[in-house]
Amino acid sequence: MTDTKEPLPTVEQLIHDLTARFEDADLCYGHGTDNPVDEAAWLVFATLRLSHDDAPGVYARRVATDEVDLVNALARRRIEERLPLAYLLRQAWFGGLAFYVDERVLVPRSPIAELIQQQFAPWITASAVGNVVDLGTGCGCIAIAIAKAFPSARVDAVDISEEALAVTAINIERHRLRDRVHPVRSDFFRELGDKQYDIIVSNPPYVDQRDLREMPDEYRHEPVLGLAAGTDGLDSVREILREASRFLTDNGILVCEVGNSQAALERAYPDVGFIWLEFEQGGAGVFVLTKQELAVFESQ
Repeated sequence: MTDTKEPLPTVEQLIHDLTARFEDADLCYGHGTDNPVDEAAWLVFATLRLSHDDAPGVYARRVATDEVDLVNALARRRIEERLPLAYLLRQAWFGGLAFYVDERVLVPRSPIAELIQQQFAPWITASAVGNVVDLGTGCGCIAIAIAKAFPSARVDAVDISEEALAVTAINIERHRLRDRVHPVRSDFFRELGDKQYDIIVSNPPYVDQRDLREMPDEYRHEPVLGLAAGTDGLDSVREILREASRFLTDNGILVCEVGNSQAALERAYPDVGFIWLEFEQGGAGVFVLTKQELAVFESQ
């Protein structure tokens, strides 16, 4: 008798098939990838625990039936529930580092990662960085990436959400940084006492009401606490600007992301010389201000 069974698909074929399904489903991307090909490859490689070190050999590998079933089950949820793939895999990447994520935190996607990899040059001298605070830390990715980039620095990872800080703690343990990265429950600066920092960095909520209403379904799985920032998207950044100066050392800097609310911030403070950063790897809406430049906000 002739064996009429279909041959097992290769990794390459499986990725190709998933790509077509994702294209047909008209998914929204932005939680780790920006296209269906990369989304499909991420799903297959992460689910099957494959390595990119030997890509040609991996792509030719046959995928067992039970493995195909596992990949397809996740793909169905990605399509039917519009869940970000990062939540399905419990995995996200930031600055070349892997992080645990779930629905208690936003999925990392900030261009600040590129700035961290450059040790915030030329805005501060790396050897002078001893204490850093990450406001609105979420999964802890920014705080942990900073600790990796500055091996002598101590970092406070601040969030108002106890649920988010539980995820932060998981990632601190995974990256073995318990001695240098400290989760702090606080509404921005409120519980930080009289501490001062060489760098204050924040990717706070900055989505305005209109953008919140018009968000694709994928983004509605994320905690609204980490997104919503009032009518114009500036509720959080206004508070940070008012308080930041007194928490900075004399040569300290504030690095803050406001994304699509950049134009609203410039309209709100037309006399402030925000330094808007450019990124080779994409992204915008991140500014730098020094302690001296922030002094103007103290009376507001």
